[in-house]
Parts: sequence; C-alpha cells; structure tokens
Amino acid sequence: MAGSRIKLELSRVVQGKSRLGVLKGLGRTGQHSLEVPGCLLYTHFGTVPHLTQDTLHTLSNLSSVTQVTLAEHQEVLEEFKDGFKKFAGLHDTVLYCSLHDPAAPCPPGYTTNKTVSVWGSGGRIELTVAKFMALQKTVRPDWYQSMADGETWQSNTSRKRVRKSVDRTLAHLDECLLVHQNSQELQGVEVFGVVEGGDILEERVRSARETAKRPVAGFCLDGLQTGSMDQALRTQLIAAMTKELPEDKPRLLQGVGRPDEVLACAEAGVDLFESFFPFQVTERGCALCFNFDISPDPERAGRAPPAGVVNTGETQPNGDVTLDDQTQMTSFEINLKDKRYQDDFRPLVGGCGCYCCQNHQRAYLHHLLVTNELLAGVLLMIHNTAHYNGFFSALREAIANDKLDLLKRRVLGERGGQTERKE
Repeated sequence: MAGSRIKLELSRVVQGKSRLGVLKGLGRTGQHSLEVPGCLLYTHFGTVPHLTQDTLHTLSNLSSVTQVTLAEHQEVLEEFKDGFKKFAGLHDTVLYCSLHDPAAPCPPGYTTNKTVSVWGSGGRIELTVAKFMALQKTVRPDWYQSMADGETWQSNTSRKRVRKSVDRTLAHLDECLLVHQNSQELQGVEVFGVVEGGDILEERVRSARETAKRPVAGFCLDGLQTGSMDQALRTQLIAAMTKELPEDKPRLLQGVGRPDEVLACAEAGVDLFESFFPFQVTERGCALCFNFDISPDPERAGRAPPAGVVNTGETQPNGDVTLDDQTQMTSFEINLKDKRYQDDFRPLVGGCGCYCCQNHQRAYLHHLLVTNELLAGVLLMIHNTAHYNGFFSALREAIANDKLDLLKRRVLGERGGQTERKE
C-alpha cells in the first residue's frame, strides 16, 4: 500500500496532549485541509438533516469533511455505480464513510467471528469483509474506517469478550487492507484503523499498538461513546491509547459530542469528533446556548454579547445522559417548547450571527415547534450547527492562547452547582 497522503501538521501541543494543527492532503487530489481539533459534518442519508445544500452553504466555518454511514446507504448504493458523491450532490467535500450512525442506537449481540451487523432504515444488515469492501468500492469515499467489532462498550462485558473484540478487529483490518491494496477502485482512498478494547486498559493499549503497526492513515477510537463510561475513565483510556499512536496521524473519537466531553477528550489528545450532537439537540426541539467566549472586550459593555455568550438566567437540566436515553436534554441547551418562551422576543443567542438568530426570536421558534412546523427543524439546525462550529473555533483559539481553563469555565457555565439541579 502506498504511503498515506494525509498528514497532520501540528503547530502546538499543550502538556504533551492537547494538539493544535492542520490535517492536510485530504481528498483524492490532496487539495483539502481541516483544522484540528475539529469536527466532521454529520449527514443522514447523504444530507445534513433539515437542510438543503443551498441552506447549508449559508453557514460559515463548515467542515471540509462530510461523514456518511455505510448502513444507511446499503439498500440504495448498488444502484449508483457513478459513486455516492455524485448521487448525493457532495462534490466539493472530503467524504468519510463510517460503519455506524453515531446518532442512532446499534443493538449489541449480532457480531460473529466473520461478520458485523449495521442498522439501516430497513433493519439489520450483516456484513462480511467481502460485502463491506464491495460497498466501499461503490461509495468510493476519500477515507473509511475499517470493519470492526465494537460491541464491548457495555460495562458488564467480560475480559474474554473484550480480548476477542480486539482480535477480531485486527483480523478484519488485515483482511480489509489486503482487499484494498488489490482494488483498482480504491486507489487513492485512505483507511482508518479502529482501536477497541472496551474499558480494559491493557486491551486498549494492545489494540492501539497493533493497529499502529498497520499501514493506516489514521485511527478511530471506538467504544468510548457518551453513556458507556464516566469521563475520568474515558480520559485515562484515551491517554493510554494515544501514547501508542504516531504523532503525525489523526485520532478520530466516535460517539462523543457533548461539549464538556469534547473538551476533556481534546485535552487527552483527540483530534477529530463527529458532529451528531447538534442534530440530537434539534430533534429535541432545543437550541444550543452555552457560552464559549474567551475573548472578553471591555468595550462590549452595554451592548449585545458576542456569539457564544449566553446569560439565560435559567437553570438547566443535568448534563448526564445514558446510551439508553439519548433524547435527554443536557445543560448546554434550552427547550423552546417550554411555555416560558412564547413571549420571549430575544434571539436564541445574543450576538450569534447565524440566519436564525439574525432574523427570528425565541417566541417564533416556540410557535413553530408547538404547531409542528417543518421550519422549526430547519432554523434550529442552522443555529445549532453554527453554534457548535463556533465552539470548535473557540477550542482551537483556547489551545493556541493558553486559555483552555477559561474555556472550560465558560462552557461549564461558571454556575457552581447549578447545572446539577433538575429543572
């Protein structure tokens, strides 16, 4: 396999962990790049939920990398022999193909030594390596994650099962690489190896060390998703894994999108995140409103706060969430279905430059939601995507200017124990 075109050029590393840089050489011709820490653009059936291509491109700071999910497209892909990019209208973007949709549940118990199961609109799809690679040849992404056994995120998983998951995932990777190297259709396409290991430190280290020996362009850290473990353990495992991984290859964390967890994982050495969280917030009828401003300007006194500055004066629900209840509201959002917003004529976030905040008030969003108007999802997705992208810009600025502690205080609300009280 030829050397990878993807290269991570780091400009700053804080305390040996938090990494600031640019991921270069993306796309078939290598013309695209992505700042890290950064997030991918989440899609569902090849489009950003609620948004048309025209609406999407009114947003600034969009990721140059679009994530599509193999499971969603299995039923239709074989009809589009010209490639998925052409079918979905995703021309000027880097396409990353993941195994699972991070915003959808993936029931455990369906993995075998030779197959993994993914879940699409038509139900369960069982994939062998041959079928998995045939689909990659049809999608023709710019990079894809290797097939993996990721069913070890549950806390009661035995050590034996975790070990088997690591062994299977490495075997799948070797098989995928063999097919990939002999495939004309996948020339110029990159492979990311998947690091497994459940919550067992030794297996995480083994998986990372062995995966790093393979000719992969980067690494997907799997089985650490929100609700699978507490953040202290997640941070410990990430720190142990990244010690085994080369500095110049990116680390993509799967299934983590909540801002407090993103901050902790970026501090531990993660470069890339999936951006399904704004979609989940939108589906709840909520708006992201957490504060990420780290550049206070004394001259702003008396004026509208800048984007990312929020002072709602409201108690937010607890941020804890489990994999069994991904619909639970977090402390980073406001529920616009609540009656308190029916006469609230402020924008969602003061100073936010998105189309929604520049043109509409909370009361209007409340009205759209309680009357089940489709426009509610459109406007909320515009704002939530813009707010989340702004948060990642602030994260990069914080690493560059030694302001991570300030950013953490802003994001976590500086409200003392207020985030721990239920609404």
